[in-house]
Parts: sequence; structure tokens; C-alpha cells
Amino acid sequence: MTTFDDRERAFETKFARDEDLAFRIIARRNRLLGQWAAGLMKLTPEEADAYAKTVVHADLEEAGDGDVIRKLVGDLTAAGVDIGEAEVREALDKQTVEARRQLMEAQ
Repeated sequence: MTTFDDRERAFETKFARDEDLAFRIIARRNRLLGQWAAGLMKLTPEEADAYAKTVVHADLEEAGDGDVIRKLVGDLTAAGVDIGEAEVREALDKQTVEARRQLMEAQ
């Protein structure tokens, strides 16, 4: 095996690790967003846990954050919470930072 092969393998390994970490951060962020929204909707702890899981699953519908934002805005509005897309996007940004922090501490 050449140095070039070793280097290529190292880059592939780093890419795979980075992609895995990005996926875990987004999944954690979505769970935290679900917990945040559940608090606004005044759900019980059991309902909040179940709701957070639905937010994680909602992210699998399409690429990007649009599906999660639409779900949260729709659910919060239906629950009588006066909130807009901008506030949900702000929460999304805050929860992304928190999710990254939590995962970095766990490593």
C-alpha cells in the first residue's frame, strides 16, 4: 500500500466520521426542538417524549429543515400557540448549538 492509498483512506474515514456526527447533531437538535415545542404546548412528559420523536421522524420527509419547521409551526399554531416561522428558526439555531455541545461533551 502506498502513502497515497493511506492518505485517501484517512480522508474517507474522516468524511464518514464527519457525516455521522452531522447526522447525530441534527437528530439530537430535532429531539430538543420537539421538547421545546412540547413545553410551549404544555404537553405532559410522556406526550412531550412522544412528540419529540415525531419531530425527529418528520425530518426524514425531505432534505433540509423545511419539513421540521413546517411541522412545528403547524402543530404549535394548531395548539393555540402564537408563534411564527422566524421564532421557530431561532429555536432551531439555538438547539443546533446545544445539540453540538451535548455530543461534544459525550465524546
